[in-house]
Amino acid sequence: MAKNVTLDSRLTGRSRSSRLGRERRGSGLKVVLALLAIAVVGFLVAVALQPAAFRISRSATMQAPASAVFAQVNDFHNWTAWNPWQKLDPTAKNTFSGPTSGVGSVFEWDGNDEVGAGRMTIVESRPDDLIRIKLEFLRPMEATNTAEFVFQTAGPQSTTVTWSMFGENGFLAKAFGLVMDMDQMLGAQFAKGLADLKAIVEKKPRA
Repeated sequence: MAKNVTLDSRLTGRSRSSRLGRERRGSGLKVVLALLAIAVVGFLVAVALQPAAFRISRSATMQAPASAVFAQVNDFHNWTAWNPWQKLDPTAKNTFSGPTSGVGSVFEWDGNDEVGAGRMTIVESRPDDLIRIKLEFLRPMEATNTAEFVFQTAGPQSTTVTWSMFGENGFLAKAFGLVMDMDQMLGAQFAKGLADLKAIVEKKPRA
């Protein structure tokens, strides 16, 4: 009889321990899921608080008349000499269509992961003043933004050029902005492109 009581006690103890173990594991899982839910909500809130729109701009003053600088930007065929993304993938496939320069000119590229694929179309061209471009990214992510070049006379033979890109921030762009400084990353490329453009126009003979 005593042996049966002892055996029953052991089985009851084991059952109780097993039940407590399951309860502890269940509680631990609930804590993990709760923390995960808090993290997800926190991430979504952080993304939602990111700006709905962006604008990135860089400027450079060049010792050349506005007409000379304008001509370099208004014709996509000239971009391969100063476009910073061209250097990231010199073997990228480039396609030109439409007019040689000005409104309606189209430049398409398809390159490696650093440059992706996309299309640029000049939608506004005011000689020696402004060029506005519709910028469509197709890869690695789809987005449509606007690029703009503004030319301002800074002296008798000097021009200040401002290269800008602006548009709306979608969810992915906002999320990416949490871990990368887009202004710094793209702004650095704009600065490089303007420096190369400056070198080209300042070497060209002036009329």
